[in-house]
Amino acid sequence: MGRNFYKDKKILITGGAGFIGHHLLDRLIKAGAQVTIGDNLSTGDINNVLRVWKRNQIKYKKNSWGYETDQGHKFVLVDFQEYKSSLKVIEGHDIVFHLAATIGGRGYIDTHPADCCENFAINQNVIKASHKAGVDRVMFASSACVYPIDLQKEYDSAYLLKEEDAFRDNWGNADREYGWTKLMGELTLKAYHKQYGLKGVSTRYVTAYGPWENDTHAIIALIRRAVEKQDPYIIWGTGEQDRDFTYVEDIVEGTMLACEKITNAEAVNLGTAKRYKIKEVVEMIFDILNWRPKEIIFDKTKPEGVKTRALDISKAKKLIGYTPKFDLRTGLEKTIEWFIKEKPKSIETIK
Repeated sequence: MGRNFYKDKKILITGGAGFIGHHLLDRLIKAGAQVTIGDNLSTGDINNVLRVWKRNQIKYKKNSWGYETDQGHKFVLVDFQEYKSSLKVIEGHDIVFHLAATIGGRGYIDTHPADCCENFAINQNVIKASHKAGVDRVMFASSACVYPIDLQKEYDSAYLLKEEDAFRDNWGNADREYGWTKLMGELTLKAYHKQYGLKGVSTRYVTAYGPWENDTHAIIALIRRAVEKQDPYIIWGTGEQDRDFTYVEDIVEGTMLACEKITNAEAVNLGTAKRYKIKEVVEMIFDILNWRPKEIIFDKTKPEGVKTRALDISKAKKLIGYTPKFDLRTGLEKTIEWFIKEKPKSIETIK
């Protein structure tokens, strides 16, 4: 990565108090950027931001609109469903990393379709306001949920989803309401590039995991059940469903590379191009912890999402030099080490 690209840039991360967002914050601070976090804290956690600042020896104080620091970094409490508020916080920035979204794990996506539709308004407001504010470029956090369901409906598939598959034969068939909001967010960014010249890129994430993620997502939920030695051990679905599990540091690296090197608003996959079945992941977790339950229950009444999902990353390798560094075993070891050390509360306990 061009080490000086982000130095002294004024950057806004929407949704920066979330899982991926605060890992991105840490990297951008280390790259010399001045970073503002905009978040309504509906799913994000202010402690994620404060922890990153502390780790980087940044002093901060609370004020009427959020937090400010002695080095120009800020946290602003803002709802991106409101256009005027969005414009106000975006003004004055060079780059917008747009990660804000109404989001949860598969269970949330399946049971909160109307809430997921809030993302249509959020994406429109952020992209329109970025254009009006004259930002240099927008990085839009998209998702593998944009891909047609019919390419992901068979167990044991070897097919890797390619960027052009999102509109196969000029037809879209995204994964539920959440997938459609991401696909339309990509199209909105493309439209602003086409009509107004707004520079940008969409990065398609797939099953990101790592330290400080919460257990509405599969990996942390599976780790929690194993660390707590829950027996019987419950797995949602058949366990035959597979995913392209991508460690958060690789996601952040790819995101920064894409924002720097792609400006024509096209989309790029960020994954590993490797797939593991949920039951294989569980066995790996058991092996790392040197424990296994007497009984495993596959709860087929719970949602498991599409049957298969893994991304072709050849475009990312060619255009931005992206190569994931963490294999699944290493990523799980690092995540389990964090989990045991920090003992995070269950999201259900928190609520």
